[in-house]
Amino acid sequence: MSTPLTPPGATRRQRISSLQEIEELPGLQKVVRSLHEQREWLDRVHIELTEIPAPTFLETERASYMAERFRELGLERVRVDSAGNLLGERPGTSSGLIAVTAHLDTVSPPGMPIVVKRDNGRFCAPGISDNGAGLAALLGTAAAVQRSRIETDLSLLFVANVGEEGEGNLCGMRHLFAQRELSEHVQGVLVLDGANIKHTAIAGLGSRRFLIAITGPGGHSWSDFGAVNPIHALARAVTQLNEIDLPSNPRTSLNIGAIQGGTTVNSIPQSAWMKVDIRSSEAAMIQQLSLALESAIQAGVEKENQRGSGRLEATITPIGDRPVAEMPPSARILEVIREVDQSLGIQSRLECSSTDANIPLSLGIEAIATGGGGSGGGAHTPDEWYHPQGRELGLQRILLIVLRLAGVFDEAEA
Repeated sequence: MSTPLTPPGATRRQRISSLQEIEELPGLQKVVRSLHEQREWLDRVHIELTEIPAPTFLETERASYMAERFRELGLERVRVDSAGNLLGERPGTSSGLIAVTAHLDTVSPPGMPIVVKRDNGRFCAPGISDNGAGLAALLGTAAAVQRSRIETDLSLLFVANVGEEGEGNLCGMRHLFAQRELSEHVQGVLVLDGANIKHTAIAGLGSRRFLIAITGPGGHSWSDFGAVNPIHALARAVTQLNEIDLPSNPRTSLNIGAIQGGTTVNSIPQSAWMKVDIRSSEAAMIQQLSLALESAIQAGVEKENQRGSGRLEATITPIGDRPVAEMPPSARILEVIREVDQSLGIQSRLECSSTDANIPLSLGIEAIATGGGGSGGGAHTPDEWYHPQGRELGLQRILLIVLRLAGVFDEAEA
């Protein structure tokens, strides 16, 4: 991070100690009043960035677009790190910092064209809410802070990060917080993900993801009938997994999200694979289900090997591991969230979820994930949509949270 400097001739100020004093600052009141005027610009950049494809591991073009906006807004030290994360700074007066992040990637496959359509006030396109809404809120927050001209104690680090979705395994946030110089100075992280401001993740839902591949000799469906079949072995494993009685407390899930194998209807396949996602709010339950998955695969393969000629082999490859994490009830960021929501009349539900916030939380850094404002639906489907009504309230909420965490100064002489 750059070293904060006080401009020559600047007035030394006192740090404001309450949310009410922050809300009464003339600079902030002016910005809040102007949020509606910002709507046209923010709607436009929201649509533009969404129409830039950004599948996981292919976020470079969208990061370049965001970098242009960062520079236009006057953020300092705008750069892309070795993982592909985009960073921009607004220096404060001390060495600490607050990070505000939003992930660049979407679940849309490579090569899929994205065109945003309007329908009764809604913007419709894959990724328009997750995470077009978060990225738009990141830009909207940076713009609002810059226009306010409010001096903060802690520096603000704005990050458009890679690798949140699917098999990205939170690689962008892992890389970011592996930088000791940065992580030692972070005093809070605000992750902007989607639109909904009434859901705030304050704990990290853990998950493990696996690729299971089964291979065998294959053959003709008639002349080689009786040879071992990888799909049959997978089917047996899926049946066994489906019979596991999952607990509601801790809430736990096991999902088979993709399965594939074979080439033609009249061929015994040489291979078959599936991808499995296990989630729980308790690490012990994730470990238990991981062992159950291994047992089910072994049982399915052994049963098929006993039944047919030839031999199957299975490999289980981990493709994702998100840590279970939570904050203590006394965390300052929780106090700030409650204070801001009460002031704005927002009833936000505090919950456990799987987001980029898992990484800082697992390192003992206070972090939350929440929406950027407006409303959305159909995430991870071709019918995804976003409606900008309520965007201004979301931005006001983010702005107050950021300023309250970073600390601001009044105009009085020290």
